[in-house]
Amino acid sequence: MYEIIQAMSDEARAEELIRKTYETLKAGEALGALELLKKALEIDFEHQEVLYALKCLNWWLEQLKRLDEFSDPYERGEYILSQWKPYHVFLQRVGEVRFSREAADSCQYAVKRFVYSRALECFLALLGDGANQQDPELLLQAGRCCKGAGNWDEALKYLELAGRFKREDSAILSELADVNALLGEARAAKVLFREAFFLGAQEVNLSGLESEMMLRLLEEVGELGHAEPELAEWIPVWGCIWGIFSIKRELKPVELGRLKQSILTLENEFRSKSAPITKPRLLNRYFWLIDHCEHNRDTSGLMNETMLKIKFVDPVVYEQYRS
Repeated sequence: MYEIIQAMSDEARAEELIRKTYETLKAGEALGALELLKKALEIDFEHQEVLYALKCLNWWLEQLKRLDEFSDPYERGEYILSQWKPYHVFLQRVGEVRFSREAADSCQYAVKRFVYSRALECFLALLGDGANQQDPELLLQAGRCCKGAGNWDEALKYLELAGRFKREDSAILSELADVNALLGEARAAKVLFREAFFLGAQEVNLSGLESEMMLRLLEEVGELGHAEPELAEWIPVWGCIWGIFSIKRELKPVELGRLKQSILTLENEFRSKSAPITKPRLLNRYFWLIDHCEHNRDTSGLMNETMLKIKFVDPVVYEQYRS
């Protein structure tokens, strides 16, 4: 009986140390978090969550040793953010976790908060109060990092500033949309996401999106068999069909002219058996043209013609779109 009580006590102590580890890591104190994990390991050297968290934290600490190679703060921040893809490759090598998925998610959330906070320090060092406050790329990076660090209100501030200097930038618009979704502003998020994917789907950082709306859409479109880079082009197509990109706006005359010219170019590319991204990109533009027709009288002929084109390009999408 005593052994059972002792074992339960040790387990409770280990769990408390893990909880403190994540809080310490989110506060940016990586070495303090590492010491807490080592103490937890002394209590239970086979604790799967502790071993997993140690692997993750040690991976990042190893990569961050290279920061001294960069003298420019912007390069340091970019380097930190560039390590996300290698990190996910590392996680795939680690394999399936042998404890609860919820616990693994808690670990990854703490890691994410720590990493984005470190990158944010680099970009904030450059912002100051001078000319850099008008650098849209720097403001975009600061906004991304604030979002990743869990400070959505600050992220919105930096991204709105960035948007003032580059109004038709897909990367900025998509980040703005994501933050609005996280803040519960669904209508604004839908408008901005639709705009971002129309202006340049390939510029949207899919792996950096965090809102539930987009994570679910990415998963469902991926399950249809689409992979990057064409995945980004299919997002607005299925997002429109499934009613996610449901907030639409009327085009200005100059925008309509550009849209029609873009359609002509893409139609020529499609006929010449172009890259896989051409079909979804063309379909998305057809959708925008139909939206224009719905806002304007005497365009029924153009609408019918466009619907027939959709049917020719992709009969499955046509049936889903018209239903």
